[in-house]
Amino acid sequence: MDHKAGGSPKEQAEPQTELWQDGWWESADGLKLHYRDYPARGGDAAALPVICIPGLTRNARDFEQLAQDLSFERRVICIELRGRGESEYARDPASYVPMQYVADLDAFFAQTGIERAIFFGTSLGGIVTMLSALSSPQRIAGAMLNDIGPVIEREGLDHILEYVGHGRSFPTWMHAGRALQEVHGAVHPSWGIEQWIGFAKQLMELSGSGNIRFDYDMRIAEAFATGGNPAHDSSIIGSADLWPAYDALQGRPVLVVHGETSNILSGTVAREMVGSIPNVELVSVPETGHTPTLNEPHVRQAIDRLIARSH
Repeated sequence: MDHKAGGSPKEQAEPQTELWQDGWWESADGLKLHYRDYPARGGDAAALPVICIPGLTRNARDFEQLAQDLSFERRVICIELRGRGESEYARDPASYVPMQYVADLDAFFAQTGIERAIFFGTSLGGIVTMLSALSSPQRIAGAMLNDIGPVIEREGLDHILEYVGHGRSFPTWMHAGRALQEVHGAVHPSWGIEQWIGFAKQLMELSGSGNIRFDYDMRIAEAFATGGNPAHDSSIIGSADLWPAYDALQGRPVLVVHGETSNILSGTVAREMVGSIPNVELVSVPETGHTPTLNEPHVRQAIDRLIARSH
């Protein structure tokens, strides 16, 4: 099986801790897919697990601090979509689309035996969560959507087109952090260089040659090369209209986290999401774009409330 270039595991940007274990499952087309499994260190053994699904170019490290904190009380699983992190790269880049990720998630549930969970989805992960609600709503006990909704703003998609799939590498973490600040500085305008370096260590890996590179298959960008309007292209969002997928979350608690300066989820759409179905809480993060880190204190409080409401 083709894992990145040649089949050898990547060198981690940071050492594994005792708080999580590697887990694996297999897709229907034979890819070995990876997740980080944080076992519950206390609390109720029967507590619903949390399934974290990252964004387009992100991986399991995106949820590291949140997963460590929540695993005091319950199991937390941070999956890595095909082509990201330790998961194998797809043989066919045309499979880097949301409906394929939903199918991969179906295989995950079938192979792990997990029946129900609280879903946390950041950006693309939130799209996968909504689409999963259409096909398998019984699995979702509650949902957190991090800066994503049923309408995706064209401005944000255009920004993604500017950077996704560019195979840049960097000689030091300082160079990597500064490069991220140049591209994404408006998302977190108050961050200092140490925070950008920390962000780089979430998004990137140290390669065998000693260079620092992004930890995803550059071919995921091919799904965006449609030549049409990305906001309505099924290869990007999986559906021309995501409102039915969002409305399928009805009957369970939902938390919408919105970056106030986001170019992906507008404030208007975020407020419409609250009125579309019952039992939705909206939390906005000031002076933050796409996406909030989920480590903001008031977001953590809202996450605690969502978990308490999920049964």
